[in-house]
Amino acid sequence: MSPERPTESPPWGASLCPRLTRMSGLSAFSRPRAGRRGALALTLVATGVAAAQLTCGLPGDDRPAAGDRPGAQAPAAAHDAVVEAAARAEADGKSGADAAAEAVSRSGDRWGTVYDPEEYAAFEQALDGRYTGVGLRVRARADGAVEVARVQEAGPAERAGIHPGDLLRAIDGHTVTGLPSTEVVRLLRGGADAVPGSQVALATERSGRARVQTLSRARLHTESVTVGRLPHGAVRIKVTAFTKGSGDEVRSALAAAPGRAGLVLDLRGNSGGLVTEAVTTASTLLDGGLVATYDVRGEPRSLHARPGGDTGRPVVVLVDGATMSAAELLAGALQDRGRAVVVGSRTYGKGSVQMPTRLPGGSVAELTVGHYRTPSGRGLDGRGLTPDLEAEGGDVAERAEKVLSGLGSPS
Repeated sequence: MSPERPTESPPWGASLCPRLTRMSGLSAFSRPRAGRRGALALTLVATGVAAAQLTCGLPGDDRPAAGDRPGAQAPAAAHDAVVEAAARAEADGKSGADAAAEAVSRSGDRWGTVYDPEEYAAFEQALDGRYTGVGLRVRARADGAVEVARVQEAGPAERAGIHPGDLLRAIDGHTVTGLPSTEVVRLLRGGADAVPGSQVALATERSGRARVQTLSRARLHTESVTVGRLPHGAVRIKVTAFTKGSGDEVRSALAAAPGRAGLVLDLRGNSGGLVTEAVTTASTLLDGGLVATYDVRGEPRSLHARPGGDTGRPVVVLVDGATMSAAELLAGALQDRGRAVVVGSRTYGKGSVQMPTRLPGGSVAELTVGHYRTPSGRGLDGRGLTPDLEAEGGDVAERAEKVLSGLGSPS
């Protein structure tokens, strides 16, 4: 998702933040931070360790990678310092989470963060691609108003007649104008303990007419993969986040596409997700081989595609400054392997691996333990991925179709 599209599920592609998970097999947008609290995000995972991601940042700067900044602690030392700080604080009757956040801040780890138990529970739920809510995606306007950006099909909000473009004025009596997206998300979701059937009152406005409706929250599935056709016959698969099952959705969509149609794989605004889902997506377009390498505290590891993917169909991958983490890993693999032409603008540059640690008191700290690289050995953290062809805004789709034509896609 892109930073302007927060959703009630832990904001990914919209308003999500760095989060953690275990590498084995997903987010949102926000700035790197070393504190606690903020928008929940999905994270990437690959095989036993977690790798968080986010989307909101300055994609063009040459930031030093986590752990390489002046004053940054070595991963093991930073980990021990954070755990010890939390333990000391809890023993003294203070907040272990606050002490851990302070230690993370001192560590120099730009991706390190601390989650309280409720935040972490919501994050884990998001990895599933499912959430409890009313099916709204919202964005903040320049004047502070909160606008409905998208309404999920067949969700409670759609059934209530809420439309994209409506203004969201209040949730359960709380005025939302000027609130951070993460707080709007929290109010819509009702917190980590919210259950399907719980009620929420939404005050909306359309064309100057206000109304208040009470909706029942439902268990919903995030729409992370959508499929369409471009004017000249190419298939466009948009992946907003790599949630559980999204790789298989891409595979199914490609299998249903006409045999000679070119593919535009749209990763713009994709804040990342489960690394295993990104690898599954790579497997649909590669006949085995290396997807990425990474290290965990100096120990090298690698990720490989399964054999048997579609290697004949011409492919263009679309990226932008909000393409992050697992999405960058996928785009970099297809670019390095010569399987796709990458079109768009330079990506965000989130290429580090985080590992979660449960702290005394129940909070969870996520600290950087390594970095991943593309098949050719490129490190993307703090640098991003440079597209083969630069394009912005409305030029991107047109450029993609021209490239597909040159690659042999039928017109």
